[in-house]
Amino acid sequence: MEFETITEPRPELLQVAESVARDKGIQPDEVLEAMEMAIQKAGRSKYGHEHDIRATIDRKSGAIELVRCIEVVEEIENDITQMGLEEARKQKPDAEIGEFLIEVLPPIDFGRIAAQTAKQVIVQRVREAERERQYEEYKGRVGEIVNGIVKRSEFGNHLIVDLGRAEALLRRDETLPREVFHNGNRVRAYIFDVRQEMRGPQIFLSRTHPQFMAKLFAQEVPEIYDGIIEIRSVARDPGSRAKIAVISNDAMIDPVGACVGMRGSRVQAVVSELQGEKIDIIQWSPDPATFIVNGMAPAEVAKVVLDEEQKRIEVVVPDEQLSLAIGRRGQNVRLASQLTGWDIDILTEAEESERRSEEFRVRSQMFTDALDVDEVIAHLLVTEGFSTIEDVAFVPIEDIGGIEGFDEEVGTELRDRARNYIATQNEKLTAQRKELGVTDEVAAIEAISPAMLVQLGEKEVKTLDDLADLASDELRDILGRNVLNAAEADAIIMAARAHWFEGDEEVAAEAADTETAAAEPADAEKA
Repeated sequence: MEFETITEPRPELLQVAESVARDKGIQPDEVLEAMEMAIQKAGRSKYGHEHDIRATIDRKSGAIELVRCIEVVEEIENDITQMGLEEARKQKPDAEIGEFLIEVLPPIDFGRIAAQTAKQVIVQRVREAERERQYEEYKGRVGEIVNGIVKRSEFGNHLIVDLGRAEALLRRDETLPREVFHNGNRVRAYIFDVRQEMRGPQIFLSRTHPQFMAKLFAQEVPEIYDGIIEIRSVARDPGSRAKIAVISNDAMIDPVGACVGMRGSRVQAVVSELQGEKIDIIQWSPDPATFIVNGMAPAEVAKVVLDEEQKRIEVVVPDEQLSLAIGRRGQNVRLASQLTGWDIDILTEAEESERRSEEFRVRSQMFTDALDVDEVIAHLLVTEGFSTIEDVAFVPIEDIGGIEGFDEEVGTELRDRARNYIATQNEKLTAQRKELGVTDEVAAIEAISPAMLVQLGEKEVKTLDDLADLASDELRDILGRNVLNAAEADAIIMAARAHWFEGDEEVAAEAADTETAAAEPADAEKA
């Protein structure tokens, strides 16, 4: 590609720019800018790289102008690109500091090497512009399904897919098991990421992404596309089994039936695209227990017990449903857990009954030993929902006296025995705490019970500074995650740090507030 730096019209340059731009899907102006850079590079090669050489191509006529720019400055630092004001005014009487004097240079005769260099610059700039166009076009298309043709294989098993105006990468681990593509095969996939890398923009495709299945359903089910039915969550074991939770915004439309379609036509179209992947369509529910029961399908659930703080749930199933609930290699329960966002523990009715019996025995024994009562009274307390000595010590008398067979006198006696037992235990724990070296300042934090103080001492957390240096997760690991939630742990640590900010009234007040908030749920245990 050869150029001649002249000021005569060169309409053919504009035609070349138009043609290249049309071919590459970029703007003609970007091609002309690449040509200007190539001419500048050639000019600097001829006149010296230290010169400020600039080239412009007239956008209407195609005329090329090559100039050298010299900046007018007060103090010269570079003799080649700068000129003093006095010298500049000899050439241009009204020259001012900061202005550039323009010297038009004669045409350049491009030799073979210079022309080749210019061509490389243009090709490189056009390629960069094309990549930028691809990135801008596809970065907003993350989350879409695209169709392409397999162009070639790289690194043994990664596929390069031609999308028409760009190329994308489909890695082997993003394809379904036992799925094989050859050059020229058509492929449908989900754009899950577009990012700029050293070698240009990279478009990443996936056929295993959970949202690929969701988007396929949106294509097959008009009600999803129209927003009448919503897909709330998806869980997949690619190529094997999947669960999808749907809800209808129209009470007249059954979301599960709409996704299945007449004689299963809609779901079957998705199953075919996913190489026979079995799909369970689940009715979403705002009630976690109902949603999890639905999510365990096809297994039947007898009972659930939720722990909302830990986001765990115990699912009790009939003995004969255990294998179905767990699924092959734990697949069913794993997908149900992913779908609902809850950790799921499965028990059979026999296991649950045995565990409840053991809990009943242990609690009854605890009341028998601590309150010095017979088994009948202990059993009655457990049956009525009392699970700790603190429950007996701090509930209203009428709650205990109202138990069948008890009266107010019995209730008062039991409460007094429970409080005496707690006081005795606290004295022992306080002695143990002091023996471990846990300071009175730590013990003064209301939210920390005597039992907690002993646990801290055993872990060498003995002073306010020791406690203040802990992260909330570390504190919860020491005291038990079922004992403290994250907010309570943060409040205890803030209370321990209060002495660091004694000069700062606002911070000290905040620490006092958090200590009070943390103390409230632990008041019963502390007392």
